[in-house]
Amino acid sequence: MEIAVYGGSFNPPHVGHALVASWLRWTGRCDAVWLLPAAEHALDKVLPPFDERVRLCQALASALDAVEVCTIEGELPTPSYTWNTLSALAERHPEHRFRLVVGADILQETDRWHRWPDIERVFSPIIVGRGGYPDVPGTITFPEVSSSDIRARLEAGKPVDHLVPAAVLELL
Repeated sequence: MEIAVYGGSFNPPHVGHALVASWLRWTGRCDAVWLLPAAEHALDKVLPPFDERVRLCQALASALDAVEVCTIEGELPTPSYTWNTLSALAERHPEHRFRLVVGADILQETDRWHRWPDIERVFSPIIVGRGGYPDVPGTITFPEVSSSDIRARLEAGKPVDHLVPAAVLELL
């Protein structure tokens, strides 16, 4: 099987994440999507506990077809670079082919990623467009939805039901 590995902080998971995961499946870019919550943020942002974000991702996955949550980052030494995580997945699951899913927002940062050329060569990234960033040929640009905006709206008592899937919202 070809697995699209879709990592992030998922703080919280939102409709943008759901759209990307569904689009990957609808367009046949993979057989399944594994949501991969980061154990720690790559840029040292403080995150809610890993288990809490896993639970939110599981709620999102339960509403989608052929999407599940992978918790390998909780088992690996930190920091776990993307290369290390993908390599561990490939070693543990040799029956699958893994591809990394990344948004257009990271394309200008790949020079800072640990072993990005190797990631490109071995894990053939699927680049998805993101609102507010240049279009990526051969893909769709998804609406600009951000977890930080959702957190700010929640803190201000503003509605987020249009930005967060119902299954996730029940847990917030």
